[in-house]
Amino acid sequence: MEKAKVQQKIKEGRHRMNKNLKAKIKESLTSVLPITIIVLVLHFTITPLSGGTLALFLVGAFFLIVGMGLFTLGADLSMMPMGETIGSELTKSRKLLLLIVVAFVMGMFITIAEPDLQVLAEQVSSIPNMTLILTVAVGVGLFLVLALLRIVFQKSLRVLLIICYAAIFIIAAFASDSFLAVAFDSGGVTTGPITVPFILALGIGVAAVRGGKSSQDDSFGLVAICSIGPILAVLLLDMFFRNSGATYAEVAPTEINSVVELFEAFGHGFPEYFKEVGIALSPIIIFFAIFQIFVLKLPKTQIIKMIVGIGYTYIGLVLFLTGVNVGFLPIGNYIGAQIGSLDYNWILIPLGAVMGFFVVMAEPAVHVLNKQVEEITVGAITKRSMLMSLSIGVAISIGLSMIRVVTGLSIWWFILPGYGIALALTFFVPRVFTAIAFDSGGVASGPMTATFLLPFAMGACASVGGNIMTDAFGLVAMVAMTPLITIQGLGLVYKIKLKREEGLEKPEGGLVPVLDEEDEEIIDL
Repeated sequence: MEKAKVQQKIKEGRHRMNKNLKAKIKESLTSVLPITIIVLVLHFTITPLSGGTLALFLVGAFFLIVGMGLFTLGADLSMMPMGETIGSELTKSRKLLLLIVVAFVMGMFITIAEPDLQVLAEQVSSIPNMTLILTVAVGVGLFLVLALLRIVFQKSLRVLLIICYAAIFIIAAFASDSFLAVAFDSGGVTTGPITVPFILALGIGVAAVRGGKSSQDDSFGLVAICSIGPILAVLLLDMFFRNSGATYAEVAPTEINSVVELFEAFGHGFPEYFKEVGIALSPIIIFFAIFQIFVLKLPKTQIIKMIVGIGYTYIGLVLFLTGVNVGFLPIGNYIGAQIGSLDYNWILIPLGAVMGFFVVMAEPAVHVLNKQVEEITVGAITKRSMLMSLSIGVAISIGLSMIRVVTGLSIWWFILPGYGIALALTFFVPRVFTAIAFDSGGVASGPMTATFLLPFAMGACASVGGNIMTDAFGLVAMVAMTPLITIQGLGLVYKIKLKREEGLEKPEGGLVPVLDEEDEEIIDL
C-alpha cells in the first residue's frame, strides 16, 4: 500500500513537471516567435536570405525556444528556491557579515552564469571575455549587497538611486566614448533570465523575514540597484583598457549548402558551450552545496528537486547559447547590414520600433514581473497596463537607437535627459512605482535584445558607415531606460486619479503596498 502511494506521488510529480515544461516551452515560443515572423516577412520582401542561411536561422530559433524553456523551468526549480531559502536564512541568523559575504559571492556566481552577459562579452573583442564577465559580476555582487542592506536598514530607494546615478554620470564624463555605451549595456544584460529570479527571490526572502509595513514594497528595487553595479564597474575598467579602446567582434552566418553542413555548424558549437556552461554553473553548485551542509540542511526531497532543476538549467543554457551564437545572432547582424545598405535605410527606425514593441510583449520575464506587480498592488496596477507601458517604452527606445545608428548622434543626448526625467519623476510618484519602474528597465532588456536586436543594430551601423562601438552599442541601455519613464508615468496617472477621488480612503482589498505615509505626503504636494 505504501509502495503504491510512493509510485502515485512520483507519477503526479512527473505529470506536474511535464505540464510545467510545456508551459515554459510555450512562453519561450511566444518570446522568439515575433522576431521569427519579422525575419520571415523581411526575407520575402526587402532582405531575401539564401536557403542555407534561412535554415540556419530557423534551427537556431528552435534551439533557442527549447533551450530557453528548459532553462527557465530549471531556474524556477533551482535558482528561485535557492534565493528565497538563502535570503530568509541569512536574515534569521542576524549575522550581518554573513549576509554581506554570501550575497556578494552568490551575486557574482549567478552573474557569471547569465547567458545574456556571455552573448554581450562575445561581441566586445578588445576585452577578454572572462575579464568583462568577472568585472560585471563583481559589480553585481557589490550592489546586491547594497540592495539587501537597504532592505535590512530600510533606507530610501529614491535617495540611493539618485546618489548612484550621479556617481555614474560623473565617472562617465571621463570615460572613453567606445566604453560608455558598452558600460550602460552591461547594466541591462546582467538582469536576465537567471539573475532576475534569484535576485527577486533573495529580496523576497530577506523582506519577508524582516517584516514590517513596507516589506512588500522592499521586495522590489533589487534588480534596479543590481543594474547599477555593472555600469560603474565597466566604466572603471575603462582605465585599464584606455589605450586599446573597445572594439567589437564581427559576426557572419556560416555558409550552408547542405543538411550535413547545417548539422555540422551546430555540432561544432555544442562541445564548446557544454564546457563553458559547466564552468559557469559549477561555482553556484559548489557554493550552495557548502551552504546546504553547514547552514541550510534542507530536506532530501527539496535537494533532489533542486538537482533536477540544475540539470534543466544546464541543458537549456547549452541549447540556448548554441542556438544564439550559431544561428540567431549572425542572422540578426546580416539582416541589419542588408537593410542598412538600402537607399531608404531610414526604414530602420519604424522597423526597430515595431520589433521593440512585440519583443517585450512576448518576453517571459516581463509577464512574471507584471503578475507580481498586479498581485502586490491588489489589482491597482493591472498586467495589461504594465505590459502596454513597457511595450510602448521599448518601442520608443529601439526607434531612438535606430536614429542613433542612422545619424551617429551621441548616446549622451539620450541617456542624460532620459535618466534625468526618470529620477525627477521619483519625487512625484508613489515609492512602489519607482521601484517597479527601475526593476522593469532591467527585466525588459531580456534575451531577444542582446541576441537579435543588438546584432541587428551592429550590422546596420556597419552598412551606414557609423562607429559600431559608439552608435550601435547602447541599444540595451536604451531599452532599460525608457520603461523607467513610462512606468512612473503610469504611477503619475494613478496618483492624479486617486487625488481626484473623494478623500484617500483605502478601497476594498487595500492598497497598502502602494500608499504609505511618505506616498501620502507626495500626493498632498
